Amino acid sequence: MKYNKVIHVFTFMKSLPSYRYFSLLYLPLLLIGSCNLSSSRMEVNVSEVPVNEVEIHRYDKALFSIPPDDLEYGLEQIKPSYPFFLNTDLSDSGKINNLKEYLNNIRTIEFYNASLEQFHDLNGLEQELTDAFRHLRYYYPDAPLPRVYTYISGGEYDHPVQYVDSVLLIALDTYLGSGFKPYAADGLPLYRIQRMEPSYILPGCIKALTESYYPFRYPGNTLLDQILDAGKRIYFLDAMIPAYPDRFKIAYTKSQMDWIIANEAQVWAAIIENQLLFSSQGSTIRTFLADGPFTADFSPESPPRMGEYLGWQIVKAYMEQNPDVTLEELFPEADSQKILSESKYKPRK
Repeated sequence: MKYNKVIHVFTFMKSLPSYRYFSLLYLPLLLIGSCNLSSSRMEVNVSEVPVNEVEIHRYDKALFSIPPDDLEYGLEQIKPSYPFFLNTDLSDSGKINNLKEYLNNIRTIEFYNASLEQFHDLNGLEQELTDAFRHLRYYYPDAPLPRVYTYISGGEYDHPVQYVDSVLLIALDTYLGSGFKPYAADGLPLYRIQRMEPSYILPGCIKALTESYYPFRYPGNTLLDQILDAGKRIYFLDAMIPAYPDRFKIAYTKSQMDWIIANEAQVWAAIIENQLLFSSQGSTIRTFLADGPFTADFSPESPPRMGEYLGWQIVKAYMEQNPDVTLEELFPEADSQKILSESKYKPRK
């Protein structure tokens, strides 16, 4: 996924085969907990990796703390600390007026106040990011470490976290919890609102970084090509935040994670029996990789993007079977059949 560069704050106002009849709908749901399923290869010691403690820079607080009647002076005072947002001509009356509109907007104020209440401090996230960056340096010793900023987007839901020019930008107002009423009022579907919890910030940060280490490329035409590409991207999260619960990495609810763990073998069997693995039909690929409340033609309790989950399991198995393959070597490996064959993947039963 490509992330668009954040515009300066002044402009913020701104039909399938017969597998559909497969009897998954009637399979019993085993009550398996959504435990962390990360590969043993991810159990590495990073305690000695030299990384400075992460400090999250609260642009949201700095900006909203400026007295309204002294905005230009206040902006000049904080500009050295927030060049990404304020590297512009602060004497431009048009930009100042746009910013005043942003700061005085009732919606923006509501989002900011809710963010203050939800995120009075970010000490826990700073510790989590520090550990994640240690893992990043473990696998990529020369990797640049981003500066981290928070801001209020005013409802820019499509880009909750962005990585731009070595800067990691977190829109705190996109993680205010599923009970935050404006989300539903803005017409967001429930399956998206369920992921707008603080627990999804850390995985969101790592997903934003993934593009730098695994730039988007068209992975190939077949379902297998596509699910392995998606699986590699989740595996990157395994490497960076191995102890984090798996369901947050793939953005599933607990019940969805329970369902796919219980039914993994049956979903794989449906794909194999209906000869879908090497299908290049867009409808088939969308069924297994499109986002939504569940996977079409399966149980309403099923999670979406089940192909992503299966690809993740195959990639994990492949890396376990091939301990000499590094993270850097995994990403460019384009032979999907080789990965599947050498993974010796066997879904849980």
